[in-house]
Amino acid sequence: MAVFSFNLKRDQESQTPEAMEHKITALKLQKRNRQRVNVYLDGEFAFGLSRIVAAWLNVGQVLSDEKIASLQAEDSREVAFQQALKFLNYRARAEAEVRRNLVENGFSEEVIVGTLERLRENGLLNDAQFAQTWVENRATFRPRSRRALGMELRQRGLDDETIDGALEEIDDEEQAYQAALAYARKLENKEWKDFRQKLSSFLARRGFSYDVVAPVVERVWKEKSSDTPAGEDDW
Repeated sequence: MAVFSFNLKRDQESQTPEAMEHKITALKLQKRNRQRVNVYLDGEFAFGLSRIVAAWLNVGQVLSDEKIASLQAEDSREVAFQQALKFLNYRARAEAEVRRNLVENGFSEEVIVGTLERLRENGLLNDAQFAQTWVENRATFRPRSRRALGMELRQRGLDDETIDGALEEIDDEEQAYQAALAYARKLENKEWKDFRQKLSSFLARRGFSYDVVAPVVERVWKEKSSDTPAGEDDW
């Protein structure tokens, strides 16, 4: 986490509280990160700030210790927000995932709470919407059982109420059937015994129970067999 603190101990020892002010003598963009500004006070490097936080500073401006602390706190909040945006840029995330990432990057609990609230206010965090989108994407591209979907969502920190709402319309038999249809293309010309074993194992890995798997495998087998042109070998 790119947060800096300015050590004023020496100045505090030599100055009265009323005199603890510091003049900005230079503002320089950092070479490795053009989105941050190095702030120099009284001729010496003091701390770095995000450009958006440093936007209102000018050379010659006088800062009190209180103002310096306020700027650094604001910078910490801005850095945390940008870190969260970067994390969300890869894919949608559950709130718990964003929190965990911010903790791993060393932000304080106060800053994390404020960042999560800001993300929610901007419509960038919504666990119910995240769960619904996750389930819909799985149903479209990688169908799996309600139990498997529930486990995936719990691993991402969602609560039971949110998960139950997202899974309300999921039908295991339909999901298993859609998954079986896609996988059955890989089993062309397999004999029944081999077909059943491979497709059943595949569906089991997707979290479907035997009570769901058995009739779905038989259904897909019969449909594939009925599609076989007359004169060709039976499945």
